[in-house]
Amino acid sequence: MHALHSIFAANKAGQQQGIYSVCSAHPLVLKAALLQAKQDHSLLLIEATANQVNQFGGYTGMLPADFIAFVKQLATEVGFNPEHLVFGGDHLGPVCWQELPAAEAMLKAEDLIAAFVAAGFTKIHLDTSMRCADDPPVLSDQLIASRAARLCQVAEENALRTNRAGSLSYVIGTEVPPPGGVSELEQGIVPTSLDSVQATLLAHQQAFVRQGLSAEVWSRVIAVVVQPGVEFDNSRVHAFDAKKANALSAFIASQPGLVFEAHSTDYQTEAAYHALVQGHFAILKVGPQLTFALREALFALAQLEQQLLPAAECSQLQTKCLELMQAKPAYWQKFYQAQDTRLSELLLYSYSDRIRYYWPEPELQQAVQRLFDNIRHLEVSQPVLHQFLPQHALPETGSELVNDPEQLVIRHIQLVLARYASACGLRYQQEQSS
Repeated sequence: MHALHSIFAANKAGQQQGIYSVCSAHPLVLKAALLQAKQDHSLLLIEATANQVNQFGGYTGMLPADFIAFVKQLATEVGFNPEHLVFGGDHLGPVCWQELPAAEAMLKAEDLIAAFVAAGFTKIHLDTSMRCADDPPVLSDQLIASRAARLCQVAEENALRTNRAGSLSYVIGTEVPPPGGVSELEQGIVPTSLDSVQATLLAHQQAFVRQGLSAEVWSRVIAVVVQPGVEFDNSRVHAFDAKKANALSAFIASQPGLVFEAHSTDYQTEAAYHALVQGHFAILKVGPQLTFALREALFALAQLEQQLLPAAECSQLQTKCLELMQAKPAYWQKFYQAQDTRLSELLLYSYSDRIRYYWPEPELQQAVQRLFDNIRHLEVSQPVLHQFLPQHALPETGSELVNDPEQLVIRHIQLVLARYASACGLRYQQEQSS
């Protein structure tokens, strides 16, 4: 974690340095991130959410140890040094068990934390901000903090048990945006108030003391999640306004060892990312925009395929996606309140990208493989490729034409990652330290 702390120290010293957090379990997204970090000679922070990966497998079917082994295997395949990986656990708390009474949900959250720490995750987001079945409508800062402290103690005990005492760093917060964006943007999203941030920090400090956690453990709280004024819903993005977050930025600058972690930064402009990092939002989390880019590239290739092959030979990827999502609505039905054409539009193209939950399904994996096989056997000319993926077939640049579909998809995802890397100054950081 030393390299991560060095980035934050540089950020607090006024340098354009931060780190982006890749929140995805899709292999092509992870490959794109590994290749981007390899190209930039930078550290790479990869996080698994409690929904994706947990002690029961999550929606990926992977346990925490499986996820780390999976990412390290991908790193080996692309030639990225695994020592430059940092693994984080995101939204670790009762999020997966909110329909249960709090006592029961928190026991499962304890097991979740234990599994993540035992597997080797070192950046731990203690997220107890969500309501359980028997909770009051609004959770107090004190209740959130006491639950976070309880989970922190479990993390520390398991780190000691696995000979990794002192290796963990923590992220806290009481105003945590929901994972994956919101269903409908509220009018006038405003940044977290200073009073709220101060109350959050005080409540957590006091809760850590009551839990018997040492000052050394508190010193490893590296970030606070706040609302900087960024969010997205199915079709709109709330743009970051640095002026409205100036008070937050000034406050965190005065707090030794602490930066802000910004969630839901997907779909912001590159200028906004630079401004966020300058304002000490030194951890920029991104997830749905990466799988949105994945889907965008896959659908572009499917449209190219349809132009060059008879319908019977095509993968029918878009049709199969739509049919599968309609047949298994559990992952989207709470988020998409629409019918007919509008519903189909949301299922396929929403910024929330609920389609990301369906890529592991066998029928979609088979369709993607058929798509890739078809594209590999086609003689795709540069002007045809330019029609469907113009960013990757630019004759004026003299760049080499790539016909491999997997590489085209990865390159498309890297367009997003490169903007984050630029704002975080990761190449500069690595060059300075080498």
